[in-house]
Amino acid sequence: MASSSHRGGDFYGAAPYRSREGLSTRQVASSDEIQLRIDPIHGDVDDEITGLRKQVRQLRNVAQEIESEAKFQNDFLNQLQMTLIKAQAGVKNNVRRLNKSIIQHGSNHVVHVVLFALICFSVVYFWSKFSRR
Repeated sequence: MASSSHRGGDFYGAAPYRSREGLSTRQVASSDEIQLRIDPIHGDVDDEITGLRKQVRQLRNVAQEIESEAKFQNDFLNQLQMTLIKAQAGVKNNVRRLNKSIIQHGSNHVVHVVLFALICFSVVYFWSKFSRR
């Protein structure tokens, strides 16, 4: 049988050729048809096809697992985003209330906080001085 680097030349009406896998073509009456014949020598092709089908099923199962995990994580992120939006709104409301409170009552609370800190510092200082003696 003829073999060339083009593997059969023109596919329609060309001389029969033989591939490595045991496939061969032959001419038929109409010029736009091609027939393939599989040699029984290469019967392990069925085993390879069965193995490929198993691999395709496994890949499909993996793809389905990836899809379900992606959906789960997408839903989780959406819930997290909603929680974050609610938390931001709560913080914004509390800052607004705090600003109103500061404006209404003045800034006396800052003075009270500073005095409290000074008193605490003084107590700790004197306690450390007297506890060494």
